[in-house]
Amino acid sequence: MTSTAQRAFVLSVLVLLMAATRVNHFAAIPDASWAVFFIGGFYLRAWTRWAFPLLMALAVLVDWIVIRRSGLDFWQHYCVSPGYWMLLPAYFAMWSGGMLLRGGYHGATWAALGKGALLLVAAVAVCHLFAQGGFYWTSDSVAAPTVDGWAKNYGDWFLPYLRTAAVYVGLAAALQLATEQVGKLLQARRDVLH
Repeated sequence: MTSTAQRAFVLSVLVLLMAATRVNHFAAIPDASWAVFFIGGFYLRAWTRWAFPLLMALAVLVDWIVIRRSGLDFWQHYCVSPGYWMLLPAYFAMWSGGMLLRGGYHGATWAALGKGALLLVAAVAVCHLFAQGGFYWTSDSVAAPTVDGWAKNYGDWFLPYLRTAAVYVGLAAALQLATEQVGKLLQARRDVLH
């Protein structure tokens, strides 16, 4: 069970990670937003009712600040179309993947790793379907959308988005494993001393 203090710490780290990496989607440090929602679903499952909307609002706020600082009107930016609001179900797909992984989680095992990998791929596939599809089908930036063009665009961007999410989620998984191992060592030490 995750304590309130642990959840608050995780939420703080996720807020900082998203704010630091979302400012430029193509910077040297890739945007961690998709991973933030997956990790949030895992650690903040009990806080979904308010933590998910908070992180969603942060994502929109960061986009608004970045676009305004570039001298453009938010609603006139090429990334903001009616499909922009498809980020809501897209990011909730990532959150849901993390929540599903947390359900029945009893510690780092090979089975949990396999389940996590499958859920991450599935969550990214659904997230990408909403995010990329929303942009492709509703944006004026796509002059003549076709099913073939959409499928090619989906395929072209799927692996880069999956890779980025996997790197961040992999780092979180490594930290989770290390934390569990340290906890076991400390518990064993306490058991020996008593």
